[in-house]
Amino acid sequence: MSFVLGVADGPAALIVVAAVVLASGVSWMAALGIARRRQRFRIYDTSLRLGLEQPEDGGGDSIELLMMVIERSVRAMRTECVEAAAENSRLQEALDSLPQAVLVFDDGAAIVSHNTAAEAFIAARHSDALIGAAVSELVDDALLGQSSSRTLDLFGPPRRTVVVMTNPLESGSGPGAVAIIEDITERRRLEAVRTDFVANISHELKTPVGAISLLAETLLAEDDPAVADRLANRILSEAIRVGHTIEDLLELSQIEVDEPAEFGIVDIGDLIVEAADRIRPAAEQAGITIQVAGSSTALSVRGDRRQLLSAISNLLDNAVKYSDQGSTVDVFPTAAGSEVLVAIVDRGIGIPVRDIERVFERFYRVDQARSRQTGGTGLGLAIVRHVVVNHRGTVDVESRLGEGSRFTLRLPALEPINPETFDSGVFDPDQSSNLQPERLS
Repeated sequence: MSFVLGVADGPAALIVVAAVVLASGVSWMAALGIARRRQRFRIYDTSLRLGLEQPEDGGGDSIELLMMVIERSVRAMRTECVEAAAENSRLQEALDSLPQAVLVFDDGAAIVSHNTAAEAFIAARHSDALIGAAVSELVDDALLGQSSSRTLDLFGPPRRTVVVMTNPLESGSGPGAVAIIEDITERRRLEAVRTDFVANISHELKTPVGAISLLAETLLAEDDPAVADRLANRILSEAIRVGHTIEDLLELSQIEVDEPAEFGIVDIGDLIVEAADRIRPAAEQAGITIQVAGSSTALSVRGDRRQLLSAISNLLDNAVKYSDQGSTVDVFPTAAGSEVLVAIVDRGIGIPVRDIERVFERFYRVDQARSRQTGGTGLGLAIVRHVVVNHRGTVDVESRLGEGSRFTLRLPALEPINPETFDSGVFDPDQSSNLQPERLS
């Protein structure tokens, strides 16, 4: 440069210098453009490889452009993660609401998800260990693409019946399996009750209907008026028995299915008198006295009057049927704090110890022969049990074979009663056996 200036001074030299500077500037600008295009290409290529949103064309600093792209993409991914977490939470909540235990396995038979009901089986303690072993075996089959199920009877305690079902799962993350564990103990129990009920009711109706048919055929061929009259009375007796069975069945069905809706204040004293008046004709015919203890203290409960009357009447009817001629059946109301007690005591045949737990079952009879003679349906005590359950009470039984029985209804009182101020009325303890309800003091 110094050589050029030295040779040619003046305007020509200035033109040469300007040309050189311009050429350098053009070269620098071209290089800068190439560098920016390369940077944008790298940003575009990087965004594609990272799965980010593609940058828009335009000027600006390349770093700022890249940061904008990353910010938008991160914001979008964060939103997707929040939505996915909410979906997973809803799915887990739905699984936890299921009564069945649900476990999800990966292709290595490892648990990747489960609901709350499945936690007991994961711990695998006691009888649950048998369920866990069955799940492991069936999951292996499911991972091979085969659906399976198995029913397990566990003798407890408590005794349970469990069904284990497994199915294969196919997803983009690889094969897996789902196991569902369902406790069907209650379902089995209800099925057994239904089966027994159908068998019992078929027998209970078939026997008197068959007797009516046979007696009617005999009556058609009978010429003796006395015999015909006796056969007609037998037919009437069997027809009444069928009618009582049907009435008790309808009443039991209503008590079991319908929730008590007409609850009101019920005076227990009035209820006992009404129930005794209802049963007294049958008791007098059998030579049995019903003695109702009076009280100067009102005893009241909140309940369904019709149901409570049915319960007390059935207990009185049961006591009369299983009492000996000339004996007494006592009804004794007492108060015990927040409870009202109604005890019904008979001096009849009593209940064997082995039968006490079963007397409230439908159609269960301690003395089959005596029940046939008295026309019992075997449903009275079942009705009593359902009534006290509907009223959040209990019924207790005490009995000695050959001496008699005491059935005690325990019902919530409207208000707590001080037993020291309760007057039990005319009931005389000295006139009764040791099975009578004790006076509270």
